[in-house]
Amino acid sequence: MFVSYLILTLLHVQTAVLARPGGESIGCDDYLGSDKVVDKCGVCGGDNTGCQVVSGVFKHAFTSLGYHRVVEIPQGATKINITEMHKSNNYLALRSRSGRSIINGNWAIDRPGKYEGGGTMFTYKRPNEISSTAGESFLAEGPTNEILDVYMIHQQPNPGVHYEYVIMGTNAISPQVPPHRRPGEPFNGQLGTDGRSQEEGEEKEGAEEKEDMHGGAPEVFTSESAQTFPVRHPDGFSSHRPDSVVPAALQPPRRSRDHNWKQLGTTECSTSCGKGSQFPIFRCVHRNTHEEVPESYCDSSMKPTPEEEPCNLFPCPAFWDIGEWSECSKTCGLGMQHRQVLCRQVYANRSLTVQPYRCQHLEKPETTSTCQLKICSEWQIRTDWTSCSVPCGVGQRTRDVKCVSNIGDVVDDEECNMKLRPNDIENCDMGPCAKSWFLTEWSERCSAECGAGVRTRSVVCMTNHIGSLPLEGCGNNRPAEATPCDNGPCTGKVEWFAGSWSQCSIECGSGTQQREVICVRKNADTFEVLDPYECSFLEKPPSQQSCHLKPCGAKWFNTEWSMCSKSCQGGFRVREVRCLSDDMSLSNLCDPQLKPEEKESCNPQDCVPEVDENCKDRYFNCNVVVQARLCVYNYYKTACCASCTRVANRRAGFLGSR
Repeated sequence: MFVSYLILTLLHVQTAVLARPGGESIGCDDYLGSDKVVDKCGVCGGDNTGCQVVSGVFKHAFTSLGYHRVVEIPQGATKINITEMHKSNNYLALRSRSGRSIINGNWAIDRPGKYEGGGTMFTYKRPNEISSTAGESFLAEGPTNEILDVYMIHQQPNPGVHYEYVIMGTNAISPQVPPHRRPGEPFNGQLGTDGRSQEEGEEKEGAEEKEDMHGGAPEVFTSESAQTFPVRHPDGFSSHRPDSVVPAALQPPRRSRDHNWKQLGTTECSTSCGKGSQFPIFRCVHRNTHEEVPESYCDSSMKPTPEEEPCNLFPCPAFWDIGEWSECSKTCGLGMQHRQVLCRQVYANRSLTVQPYRCQHLEKPETTSTCQLKICSEWQIRTDWTSCSVPCGVGQRTRDVKCVSNIGDVVDDEECNMKLRPNDIENCDMGPCAKSWFLTEWSERCSAECGAGVRTRSVVCMTNHIGSLPLEGCGNNRPAEATPCDNGPCTGKVEWFAGSWSQCSIECGSGTQQREVICVRKNADTFEVLDPYECSFLEKPPSQQSCHLKPCGAKWFNTEWSMCSKSCQGGFRVREVRCLSDDMSLSNLCDPQLKPEEKESCNPQDCVPEVDENCKDRYFNCNVVVQARLCVYNYYKTACCASCTRVANRRAGFLGSR
């Protein structure tokens, strides 16, 4: 009666507690109603004094590309968390003080995954989603057995790196975290669930926890199942209860002794190579015939626990593990990029780095490659030199020089190499300026045979050098070119009257001069202008004559430009250029450096495609998708429609122009 009463009392208490999911909680010390929790040092009910939590944010700005140390992880550190505060083009790297690279060493970028180093396993994460803004991270439980250094491969401004780890203090105690307890397990060993000894219960608990780690579902504790559990007596009574004490309704059904558990083969090996695992398969069979029967014929408590057995112990074939390409060493023009290529072999579900000779049966991928994000901008001379700013002496001339991108757009000068910029202004020497007026003698004849007339002379502003061009610059006191003369009164005589010659039409070579010739009648004091036919019986003086100041020498002549070969996306046009002498015959005496261009580019603007209002970029960094050549995939073609369409049109234009 006492035993039955104790069973019912304990079951009632436990059922009442478990039937209240919203009741009092269980602390980390396994006591109902306890409010103790595990502190950062892993101590149940601790006050965080048993260890030191080191954390901070590294925000130092770097000025040069390459590896820069961020933080030191001391020996014995646990709970290690190194995380970029925002996504960037930088990379985190990890190496030991002995110089061994653990992650992202030697300018090679490793894949995200698990890497062993410093006596612990580091998990390397690098979010690659376009919409994600999370940065890279290193996570490890520790403890480390040596000092490790965290570096940053700096390529753009540092967004900040958060670091945190735990160091056990001198007064720290060993963590006492109880194992994970499921519903139905004992409170401090006072209540058993299967009537076995405490050691057996702990073994089962360990097996169940291993099953939970591999995805097995935990047992569910109910009041109905609890009614069949026996009680461990604290006063030394045997935990086994006689059959006479247990009510008949609660006794388990008897099993036939004609059946037993037998191993019938094993499960398939979990892997085809590199050490897998398999388990024996136990079935209920007849002792004599060995015929398989339903499992209810055998005692379930006697069924052997399948133990893991290794299989396919031979190593898997070695393979080349190819890391991701690093950033291009140059933002434009030809650069270099690197990647890490390691010989790896899988064994016991772990990928291990092995000696390269094990991959000698495979062709090793390239570890370096040339890259070019875009063609660097270049200087273009858009126009020829202008005329000199002065007709003589030293002046200046200019031309149009622009910095042009690889697609033909005019960009800021800073995008081109300023050291290679062609001059857009220079001095020009037009020779010595004129010094004085040069005069001829007065003509001997008066322009009129009677009455008032004029005598003329030539006046030229010239330099001191013979053969120089007549130029302005002698001042405003130009000597007179005509002087009056009078051969006596006229008696109505009709004659042609000629004015003075104009200047020569050109400065060198053969030109022309003009003068006015009119028919007049001279009276005593006046001239009467007549119609030309009144003087038709007289020989009319010439009104035009040729003039030749000096030889011009050979000069470049060119035709007009032809039409552009293309209306957009860059074409060219041509013209014919010849060197001609004074008599317009071909010559080879022209200065080759002054020869006008015979071919030039034209219509560099892009061919404007039809604008689709629905074709837009959904993300801010679609240029990365274009550079990575991901536009061939429908997802990225839709997510970065504008950028992908622009590149496709540009490539189509390039192919069409070849």
